[in-house]
Amino acid sequence: MYSVMREMEFCYGHRLLNYDGKCKHLHGHNGKVVITLEGAKLDDLGMLVDFADIKKTIKQWIDDNLDHNLLLCRNDPLLPLLRQQHERVFIMEDNPTAENIARLIFDQAVRLELPVTEVALWETSNCLAAYRKKA
Repeated sequence: MYSVMREMEFCYGHRLLNYDGKCKHLHGHNGKVVITLEGAKLDDLGMLVDFADIKKTIKQWIDDNLDHNLLLCRNDPLLPLLRQQHERVFIMEDNPTAENIARLIFDQAVRLELPVTEVALWETSNCLAAYRKKA
């Protein structure tokens, strides 16, 4: 089995609903994503997936949708005000935890037909959440 990994960085803001801690307030992170792709075969060039293709697909999606954006739950009461002010917001079905953001990126990589097996999100330099393909 072959695997490749690509590290990508992006900045985002969020807050957690129904949370009794500092993260209930709007705040930001300089996040780092590591995406792992796996497969049994290489292409004619000897590659599983070209790193440039990873950049053109999932990195581009992250840049277009998540980077320098507020990630908020669809139930967040701030959404009407932010929309009224024409603020950039990415709406998530669930609380925008590191775990849910990792799953969001994983699901998008699947939609982009990448052979993804895991997405790890470093929310800070010492806090990591990951979502991986079911065995």
